[in-house]
Amino acid sequence: MADTVQAGDGAQPPGHRRVAVQGMRNGQPFSACDEVVDEVPVALEFNGISHAVMLATPRDLEDFALGFALSEGLLADVSELFDIELSESAQGITVGLQVSGRVFAQLKSRRRSLAGRTGCGLCGAESLQQAIQPLRRVTQAARIQAGVLRTALDALRLRQPLQQITGASHAAAWCGLDGELRLVREDVGRHNALDKLIGALARADLPTTDGFALITSRASYEMVHKAASAGIGLLAAISAPTALAVRMAEAANLCLLGFARDDEWVAYSYPERIDIEDGPR
Repeated sequence: MADTVQAGDGAQPPGHRRVAVQGMRNGQPFSACDEVVDEVPVALEFNGISHAVMLATPRDLEDFALGFALSEGLLADVSELFDIELSESAQGITVGLQVSGRVFAQLKSRRRSLAGRTGCGLCGAESLQQAIQPLRRVTQAARIQAGVLRTALDALRLRQPLQQITGASHAAAWCGLDGELRLVREDVGRHNALDKLIGALARADLPTTDGFALITSRASYEMVHKAASAGIGLLAAISAPTALAVRMAEAANLCLLGFARDDEWVAYSYPERIDIEDGPR
């Protein structure tokens, strides 16, 4: 039986559980307790009407709901959201969003059922026309010094408590032009982590023209789409991009970096936005 680990003052963060395990280590059997990341159904309701059920880590869910609504184009602006309420049941967590009449009318006209999964970016799309959504083109994009990436990467390693505890979460971070981390959000799902970051940026009213986003995952089409929807002009991923993500980044005027690790990175679009201080290595 798993027990939820509650966070106290300055204690471990919520979003994980302690379970009893057995295994082999160094050729010897062992019994111990391990920490595993939480993954629960999260229902998103707009004005009392269910729109989507996602699997997510139950923390920063207000950020997640807002970021999802913005990155999916359900909300044109944060001003169209009036309130967010969370309610928990044995089945999961419901996030209720009170939105403007315009948004609600639009949702009713195109209502669809989404079966959310942590590793799938197009779950719930019913046709090829729905699969690739219209892309927002970034109008203002920042330039950064190459060394700033190393600064941000080093800092992010220390700002992922769920990953340090469980080894099973992704992070998305908003970084200033100096490499300082302004916001970090974690989730078992990479899409969810980025949605949480987008929601946190909107709630904090932080501009997306004076920084960049860093993600601890590959850069798929949807990660680029979500970043562009938020006006983020530079997205750095620690793993590889997909071919569709590269094409979308070029179309969105977004600088896409892959394999960002230590002092190494690969620019797949708009490399001129990275200033290399010391020249090629």
